Amino acid sequence: MVIDTALKEKNLSLRDKLEKIKLVITDNDGVLTDTGVYYSENGEELKRFSIRDGMGVERLRKHAGIETIIITGERSGSVKARAKKLGIQEFYLGVENKLELLDEILKKNNVNAENVAFIGDDVNDLKLMENVGFKATPADGTVFVKKIADYVCTNKSGNGAFREVAELIVAFNFKE
Repeated sequence: MVIDTALKEKNLSLRDKLEKIKLVITDNDGVLTDTGVYYSENGEELKRFSIRDGMGVERLRKHAGIETIIITGERSGSVKARAKKLGIQEFYLGVENKLELLDEILKKNNVNAENVAFIGDDVNDLKLMENVGFKATPADGTVFVKKIADYVCTNKSGNGAFREVAELIVAFNFKE
């Protein structure tokens, strides 16, 4: 149903972009998390991740042969733990300029920018989003990101937005 709606709204140009995807890059906070963070006197304690989004990472890998990379400005241990749990081998923490990593990632993964999907939610994601083949944002992404996104999810950050994008990509790249 989401796929049909997406194709109807954007016609076949969206399908053309999705069929080219070979790698997914995602921001962490505001995409994989619900934008909340819990602090105590010891500092950051907890972040909330969606199990369904985790299944999206697994389905991308299993059904489309597509790996996921996390790039975040945070240096949170929770990101490392979540990446390990999901079998994500490539993740970057404490990144101020996400676009600077793009060439390195493209070479390392032997793909072109048009083969990359990026899911971001805020102004620090804009430059990278402008330079990849498919760009998406959660329903609660900022207006700045929504203006350039190829796809705005119906789900919010940390509540299935990543899974929604993953299912779109799997639908057009399914391999048995």
